[in-house]
Amino acid sequence: MKWHEVNNNIVITLPKHFNMNANLGYLTREKNECMYEIENDSITKVIAIGEIRSLVQVNVMKNKQMIVQFLNESRPIESWQREQVVKYIHEWFDLHNDLTPFYEMAKADPLLKIPAESFYGLRVIGIPDLFEALCWGVLGQQINLAFAYTLKRQFVEKFGDFIEWNGKQFWVFPSYERIAQLTPSDLADIKMTVRKSEYIIGIAKLMASGELSREKLMKMNFKDAEKSLIKIRGIGPWTANYVLMRCLRFRTAFPIDDVGLINSIKILLNMNQKPTKDEILELSIPWKNWESYATFYLWRVLY
Repeated sequence: MKWHEVNNNIVITLPKHFNMNANLGYLTREKNECMYEIENDSITKVIAIGEIRSLVQVNVMKNKQMIVQFLNESRPIESWQREQVVKYIHEWFDLHNDLTPFYEMAKADPLLKIPAESFYGLRVIGIPDLFEALCWGVLGQQINLAFAYTLKRQFVEKFGDFIEWNGKQFWVFPSYERIAQLTPSDLADIKMTVRKSEYIIGIAKLMASGELSREKLMKMNFKDAEKSLIKIRGIGPWTANYVLMRCLRFRTAFPIDDVGLINSIKILLNMNQKPTKDEILELSIPWKNWESYATFYLWRVLY
């Protein structure tokens, strides 16, 4: 991680193949997002490191440097805590990944060629917090994206906390420790099914007991991590692969049954009907080790 500090700000050196406009395009696609705010190409967000809450504003200079400014006197005192903020941002924007092989492959791929050019410099935007990633996966099951964002906002505003700055509230995702203490009836006024409430509380309890953690999953290979997640009530192959892709950073994660992926392929290949799973597997052979990036770029064709 290449970074240094100037006038209490953090300056992160960005990798090749990074384009802030492409990433902002993804981050601003949904107006009802409650975990950050974007204004004048600046992202304002709370980054929680344990009990420490830092409100940061992120700007990018010429796609070469990312400037992280601490707002509201929330700059962590200890240098290791500031290093954790840098680590979070690296995870969030997938800055440690060299995308050269992906672009080489995409250039020759009939499906990826146009998305890779159109969204050049886009990273797979991550959700570094495992509980947040799992909740988002569960909330998004079998409903449209707009409604999923509404549920997330209701959940966050009821059970999360926030830092107030400039008359606005900047939210921290609810902790699994807090959610583990609840029953489904505590979530009754959030417009999700009772089953989803049970799933989220169940996941929180597994994390509170230490049985489930990002550290444990990161020590596993892809297949074992996938199996461990699918064993959890409420997590099927789609949610598992979504979390493996956006939180655990397995490049081979591939939510093959995803509706957005299927529709994107149908549009790009001008097909009369949706591609079958076998057809998608055939098309994805060249994407080996880059399935998560291929999926993310194909999603961007739609939204």
